[in-house]
Amino acid sequence: MQPRGRNTAEAGSASGRKAACKMAELKQAEQEEDTLFPVKIQGAGIEPFELQVHGFWLVQDVVLAVLKRDEVAPRTSLSLSLSGVTLDPFCELQAIKGFKPGATLRLVEEPYTPRMARAHLAHLQELLRAPGSHDALREGRSPSVLSALSPTHGTETSGSSHTGKGAKRGTSEPKPEQQTLEGPPPDYILPGSKERPLLPLLPSSMHTEVANCLTDLSLSSWNPPPGPRKLQGDFFYITVCTLEGRWCDITSCPRGFFLNRSTLDTFDPRPASSSPLSHCLADLLSQLSPGFKKAFAAVRNRSQLPPLENMPTPYRTLCWLGPPSAIRSHRTSFSSRLGLEEHAGAQAPDWNEELQAARDLSQSTLEDRLLRDRAMLQVNSAFVWAAAQGAEAAIDGCVAPIGGGEEDAAFLLGSLFLSQGGNSNNVPGGERGRRALQRLELRGVQAYSGLEGTLQGLHTLPTAVVDYRGFRLSVQGLAPGLDGVAGPEGMSKGLLYGVSAGVLEGPHRRKLLELLAQAAKSLFLQRHTVVGPGNFQVPLFTSAHTQGLMGADGRFYLINLFHMQPVDANFQLPEKEGNDSQEEKVEGDAPEGWTASYLASSGFPRSFPHGLCQLRPELTQAFIQHKWVLCCVCVSHLHACAQTGDKCGIEAARAACKDVGSVSDIIFEMRFNPDVFSPGKMSHSSLTFLPLNCIGMEFPSSERDAVQLQERLLREAAKFIITDQIPAFVEDCLESRVSPVDGTTLCQAMHQRGINLRYLGHLAKAISQSEHRERLRHITRLANGEIVVRSARRVLNPYLQAIEVSSLSAAVSHFLCCLLVSHFPSAAAGEEPKKRSRRRGRGGGASAESTAWSALSGTDLWSLLNQDAKETYNLSHSLGTSADDLVDQYGLQKISLLRRFCLLTGIQLRLREYTLDNSTKAPISPDDIINIFPVVKHVIMTTSDATQVFRSAHKSIQKGQMYRAYEQLKEAAYLFGRVCDDLHPEACACLSSLARLAYLHGNSAEARSLQLKAVVVSERVLGFDHPGTIQEYALLAVYVFAGRELGLAQRCLYRARLLMLLVHGEDHPYMATLDVSVPQPQASRCKGQKPNTNEAEPFLSATPGYKSWIWNFCIYNLCMIHVCVHEQCGEDHQQTRSSMEFLRAITQQAVRIERSLRQGSADLTDTAPPESLMPTVESTLEQLALVNGIVKVPVSNKILELQEKLKEMKASNEMKDEKQKVASANGGGRTERPGREEESVHGDINGSEEAVAGDGLKDASGLQQENHLDETSTSGLAFTRGEDQMRPEQPGVEATVEKKSDSGGVDGKCPATTNVSVPTQCNGEVKQVSDDQLASAKMITVEPAEESGIGEISGAAKENKMSLPDLNGEGEHQATCN
Repeated sequence: MQPRGRNTAEAGSASGRKAACKMAELKQAEQEEDTLFPVKIQGAGIEPFELQVHGFWLVQDVVLAVLKRDEVAPRTSLSLSLSGVTLDPFCELQAIKGFKPGATLRLVEEPYTPRMARAHLAHLQELLRAPGSHDALREGRSPSVLSALSPTHGTETSGSSHTGKGAKRGTSEPKPEQQTLEGPPPDYILPGSKERPLLPLLPSSMHTEVANCLTDLSLSSWNPPPGPRKLQGDFFYITVCTLEGRWCDITSCPRGFFLNRSTLDTFDPRPASSSPLSHCLADLLSQLSPGFKKAFAAVRNRSQLPPLENMPTPYRTLCWLGPPSAIRSHRTSFSSRLGLEEHAGAQAPDWNEELQAARDLSQSTLEDRLLRDRAMLQVNSAFVWAAAQGAEAAIDGCVAPIGGGEEDAAFLLGSLFLSQGGNSNNVPGGERGRRALQRLELRGVQAYSGLEGTLQGLHTLPTAVVDYRGFRLSVQGLAPGLDGVAGPEGMSKGLLYGVSAGVLEGPHRRKLLELLAQAAKSLFLQRHTVVGPGNFQVPLFTSAHTQGLMGADGRFYLINLFHMQPVDANFQLPEKEGNDSQEEKVEGDAPEGWTASYLASSGFPRSFPHGLCQLRPELTQAFIQHKWVLCCVCVSHLHACAQTGDKCGIEAARAACKDVGSVSDIIFEMRFNPDVFSPGKMSHSSLTFLPLNCIGMEFPSSERDAVQLQERLLREAAKFIITDQIPAFVEDCLESRVSPVDGTTLCQAMHQRGINLRYLGHLAKAISQSEHRERLRHITRLANGEIVVRSARRVLNPYLQAIEVSSLSAAVSHFLCCLLVSHFPSAAAGEEPKKRSRRRGRGGGASAESTAWSALSGTDLWSLLNQDAKETYNLSHSLGTSADDLVDQYGLQKISLLRRFCLLTGIQLRLREYTLDNSTKAPISPDDIINIFPVVKHVIMTTSDATQVFRSAHKSIQKGQMYRAYEQLKEAAYLFGRVCDDLHPEACACLSSLARLAYLHGNSAEARSLQLKAVVVSERVLGFDHPGTIQEYALLAVYVFAGRELGLAQRCLYRARLLMLLVHGEDHPYMATLDVSVPQPQASRCKGQKPNTNEAEPFLSATPGYKSWIWNFCIYNLCMIHVCVHEQCGEDHQQTRSSMEFLRAITQQAVRIERSLRQGSADLTDTAPPESLMPTVESTLEQLALVNGIVKVPVSNKILELQEKLKEMKASNEMKDEKQKVASANGGGRTERPGREEESVHGDINGSEEAVAGDGLKDASGLQQENHLDETSTSGLAFTRGEDQMRPEQPGVEATVEKKSDSGGVDGKCPATTNVSVPTQCNGEVKQVSDDQLASAKMITVEPAEESGIGEISGAAKENKMSLPDLNGEGEHQATCN
């Protein structure tokens, strides 16, 4: 089967040229990056220093670099001069006449403007505030804890901001000194411990703050300056109270700052005679206050955090724990009192124009694309922050609504439009349907934002969805020209596309339809026709709700994108509601696409609280891939017929297309109609301020067959979730190909396989019916916990909306107690009457509505949770009457439940220990609720070039091409640094993968440095307690152990186990990896050295539980290892005898130690095992790396031999050519063709030379062609696949079709050994196709698809591969073993 209109050779050459261009651009960028040379900076009252600059830098870039230096801070308003001539800020250094390396640049103090003077104050305030980790906690951002574990790691991560350049990254770093062990682990991380402390999560060193430099710094009450003083240059006046208690009044003027004669009672702006004029305010304050001078010097000289920890992240990563004290030890930040925010509203950017301008930037070169990606990321990041602040201000009542009632109020803040989604009465499902609409609109914006090429001409508004205090707001930028205003040259501005657009013609409409038709191919949307309001037929390439407009800026905008995916037929709302409707559907004839057995066993279709259930994009892609496999199998039996050229082969191929539901009879092409099964009438758009009078979806009679086909496809896709995707997900969890740790990673894993969260109940049911349910206890635990948390959030939303602000802390703490404490009583029956009685007689008191929350009890809450879980997830069992029932039945931890609930709702708790099992006293008080932060869902901006190179490195690793993958990962890390400064989930995965390969190449110092950065990025971007961070800590322990930093390795492993216990608990498969890793540093003693008293003291002084755990754990695992070795090698094998000898020695040693401990102070000098059995540091390191999946991939010796043979043959041929040339020059001899032997070598290598040691242009380019299905040919069968049908990237399996080569081999991808059983339907008959049938057809091969998630990767060849658990829920991670 061969896709129409494509040629392999042409595609390959084109991809090679494209890759070559990209590699040349990368080399050019690297050369430009390497042009560093020093210049000397002096002047402005600072000590001279040397600065490394680039020749292509602008002068203003040098100024910014100078201002960041500690020697210069807090000075501002500076310029540079060369030889007495002030340099133009926008001139390149290399273009300056007389400029050369080593030149001396002088800093010149420039006059201030009022705006620059205020900026100078803000900069000084930022320095005085001394930001640190405590600020991140107060702002609800996840901090980095690694600095507290490894105080010396700052030097490792403070290098160049752009990682990935191997030549620049120092590989000759000083080797860290060997550290001693830390002693036994704390009791709370030992197996069997029920204690889950929170204080060790965030060390106390993170909460320290620097001393104050001033008592007060604020604008003076004498502002603004009067007219005469304003004409003399006074900008504003500042009041300062020093640490000595002296009040000073300072004047800001163009030349700087000076002390005036004003007091608190008298205004005298004349300069004081004792104070000179200072260009920098800090210099003036140092002259006025010795205390300020001393404290400010301490602030400047304090140990600075690495730039990677200080740099702001693009998006806020919520931290559910705050500082131990909610009261600040220092004053409110001065910047909020300096009036700098007075004109913020007038300076609010036009977010839509900012985003579209960044989107329209050039993409012709690599540098242009990097600048464009960085600009889009920065604009979207700033928009998300503005959206969160705007939603918080609107809900807190700081912004007046512009229309609507309390239920559907809308707000306009700057250039942001905030809406609750319209009236819930006009949306199917009411409030829940309105929230679903807002979420689906964001998904539609994401789909069209990800289009590339010419399709970027379709623009969407910047969009975010914010959840705050029980409300959900959709935040959008304002689009220009939506009122139909005429533009220049009579260009029409208004509605061009949609059901309400009517019959319009014009060049702009035709251009828009052309773009929509191309986008429909990429999004698998079918062109269809609906009947418009005037009974005319309207052709559509989207859903009927979507509208296309042309703005005043000449761009095409799409709005109302909430219905871009096909409907989930499993949750189609029945036409007739009632108890009898479901029975009639089961007993009657099953609709096309479903079977009666499916309806009876699955319980579908059923109703849902809202009628907006749609399939996920990942599911549609997986379903198309599944259909492609079935189509290939259906035509495999026509192999012989096609070879004879019989026309029946062509007809059968067309019949196969029809059987699988292809929208075309001649090619395989799957499209979906989003309007099939869509809900009824909707009177208004739920997300924009434009009216959308859309009738119920009515199709013309000409669309009847197409609609019936679409109904069948949607039923099959819905059935595909139940019969294929959920069982495949359970199998992946069973085989540890994916191993979610918390609710976040469980949701990611389900979404990646196209499974919506409304199937959580069905997933729990499928696991309970599995014979391996005991091995899947952790998945059952996570599924039920996620059901409880999400149901509790739905109960909390209306609960919070009706609460006064003054009662928020009390209401939230009461709700948490009802959720976690067994049968917690209502506050009305406890504390609330006492409070009211104290207020009696004082007049007033809270209203009945504001205190309604106090009537909620634990029993009432869990009754609501069970009701919501039954309606939403169709649970076949009860959740219980309290959290204790979940603990007893599933082993769910209350602290894990609390963590997940806080992350979902934005609640931040005070860092302290909580006793959640105490039913007599509320474990969470109102003082423990520090804050509630907005939870934002936003569009994810792609890093196109970096992601493509990163995926190419994935492919190289899977092929075992480690050196090539190492270079690609370095390039990807460099590109990620250019775009997002490494603060991106994929950048974290790239750094971790690069560290792994560096370690496998023998460079443990580089691996340590890279992994340190990966840990910091993971803590700040994913979260300090994210499962990905746990895995990064375990890998860091391996690399620092390789550098003999035993203490740091122990601390990393202890922290990984502590986080694992908090997030999930003891009963998880990944805990076995940590349990094997934790004792390794303790067991690493140099061979030949007997432990003296000091060495044995840490172990012997450990608790009995720790000692029992160590020996029981070791003996148990040694027994299991011995059994495996005995089965594999036999009884007489040397390895079996060594294993038995070691087991016997360890057992005897354990008995002696146990006996000595029982006798008290007995002699323990003979407790060491025999010297021959003592593990060396090298063997311990090898074991630690093996357990964590870090295994070197051996290069095939056959490939190396063939390479050497090929080189010899080439050299021999060159010698023959030389001899033949000489012979022909002498008039004799004739040219002979190279022998068959060389051709055989070429055939055997089959591209291995290029793959292993040669050019990697194709894989480095990350070409789009690799995302298509391989070009196929079925022995001349006239059966093709549409050009637009791309192979979806998803976990699981991907179908490729092999093409026979001339030599009888297979020219295609190497098939993996996969047990697959594919149900097919050929000519109306359903068949079960096994692996043998697929192999006999010689058409289908199955291999793991490429992973694009954020999880860490490890090298994997096609043979001898070992699956590692994927803690991020992002797909299978593989590592090869020898």
